[in-house]
Amino acid sequence: MSQFLSQHKVAVACSITTVVGLFAFRKYMNGGVCRSKALLHGKTVLITGANTGIGKETAIDLAKRGARVLMACRDITKAERAAYVVKKLSGNDNIKVYVLDLASLKSVRSCATQILANESQINILINNAGVMRCPHWKTEDGFEMQLGTNHLGHFLFTNLLLDRIKDSAPSRIVNVSSLAHTRGKINFDDINSEKKYHPGVAYSQSKLANVLFTRELSKRLEGTNVTANSLHPGVILTELGRHMKFTLWKKLLVYPMLPLFMKTPNQGAQTNIYCAVAEELDTVSGKYFSDCAVDEEAEQAKDDDVASRLWTLSEQMVGLKKE
Repeated sequence: MSQFLSQHKVAVACSITTVVGLFAFRKYMNGGVCRSKALLHGKTVLITGANTGIGKETAIDLAKRGARVLMACRDITKAERAAYVVKKLSGNDNIKVYVLDLASLKSVRSCATQILANESQINILINNAGVMRCPHWKTEDGFEMQLGTNHLGHFLFTNLLLDRIKDSAPSRIVNVSSLAHTRGKINFDDINSEKKYHPGVAYSQSKLANVLFTRELSKRLEGTNVTANSLHPGVILTELGRHMKFTLWKKLLVYPMLPLFMKTPNQGAQTNIYCAVAEELDTVSGKYFSDCAVDEEAEQAKDDDVASRLWTLSEQMVGLKKE
């Protein structure tokens, strides 16, 4: 009997230790939390891809802070539904939807034109929308889809709105990148992956482009009271991973474990929100963030020559003319 009780106590202790360990691990995986209580009354926030995932959660949070929230989304039906939810959960009716398809330069220009005609200020721009590991698709203008959507569309959109953002200063530009940028390389000899395509490689290139774009943009914004920062939101359970393919056995093994290792959209939105509102970041620019703190970007993301070269190439690709 004593041996049985001893074994029972060991089993109970092991179970408790396992549960506590899993709880601690899950809390660690949740990542950082934005603690700022900053309010945004009288401010206008523009978020791309705000109809789902972390974009939607960011919209809800910033709307609760009193901001006028502009939701720039590709699918107008989904965007209107999301806007209804944002209004209901935030208690803020000052929400506006704009149609923006980042895979179409025509749509990007049209959306920017409408925003400039209707909005007197843009205090915070969050370039959040993106596509990940899709097949070898092309944008309307012939660009590789991930580079075209994640980088070039946002590059043009930001530049078209830049004067209004400067006029609204103090302002912030937040570019959502990914830890995947650490595996990225800008392939200037095959920027559209026409010679060889791998969805993961193309995605990493586009995310590295986000960080390099931010780096160059922050330099060009010096003295304007406009900041530009990039971030890694974390590994999140959202629709972004819809193009990733898993075999049946991997689905059976991996899917049940995903909630343990991945953030919820609300948790993933925390660094977005932090970079948009935290008072201590008023003058911080050109940095890369993760879990609501400055993080070290990859070495290739610190190359000023590559950042400048990418900017020039991007201007040529999207047909952006300097004033």
